[in-house]
Amino acid sequence: MELAVFDIGGTTIKVATWTNNQLKNKHAVKTPENLNCFYKILTEEVNKIKKKHKISGVAISSPGAVDKKTGIIGGSSALPYIHNFKIVNELEKLFALPVSIENDANSAALGELAAGNGKGCNSMAFFVIGTGIGGALIINQRIWHGAHLYGGEFGYMMVDNKQLSTIASPVAMAKRYNNRTGKSIDGKTVFELADQGDKIAKEERETLLHALAIAIFNVQHSFDPEKIILGGGISNNPKLVPLLNEEIKKICKSLGNLATIKPNLAVCGLKSDANLRGAVADFEQEYN
Repeated sequence: MELAVFDIGGTTIKVATWTNNQLKNKHAVKTPENLNCFYKILTEEVNKIKKKHKISGVAISSPGAVDKKTGIIGGSSALPYIHNFKIVNELEKLFALPVSIENDANSAALGELAAGNGKGCNSMAFFVIGTGIGGALIINQRIWHGAHLYGGEFGYMMVDNKQLSTIASPVAMAKRYNNRTGKSIDGKTVFELADQGDKIAKEERETLLHALAIAIFNVQHSFDPEKIILGGGISNNPKLVPLLNEEIKKICKSLGNLATIKPNLAVCGLKSDANLRGAVADFEQEYN
């Protein structure tokens, strides 16, 4: 099967061709500002791929709450023009091909399941740790969308009377540090300063780690996935998993015999290709 593949982002749209079970000819185009330009760019890219490959369809990773039954992208994102109408139907008319669309976090999870650090798992949780906290749940190798398309929205989880996204993202950590010190640095630098002994950096990193550890503990003990994958820029830090494992160990110790399961943590293996690869996996599940 050959496909045109898109990963739609707020700044750029990644494009690839799925051929010979690989993502080929990967490149990116600037995300347009309106729907007509969006249609034009995607149609041009699909037509270019059609000239070289006999593609069977178009696979798309997108922001927003994708309703697979209606073909509507609900919720909100940096691209308001893609929401709240039957976009799958419109794209199928434009391309004259079958189209699948899945949420970007769900796509990343499917990518990891198909060819990343979740390969071989039957169940998996995926945390996207960025500006906020997003995620996905996989049960029986399928995305668990939930009754209201909120499956895997871990950022809404309450930890210490606050939403997880407001305390456990690197952006939130950096903001707290900057408010306390008068500096202007990012989350990566806060992590580095904590390693160098900066007291405030260590405190704010501990706040992030503790909140994430509680969320991971809760997901493990409520859904009991085989593996929990961590994505987002912070997952590139080799100290993240050891630090989280240590924090989870403290939580388990404080509960005594009430906590016996140790989460199997790993970072996203496909990195920037996860969404594209997951869009392919979603198309295959939908049309095979």
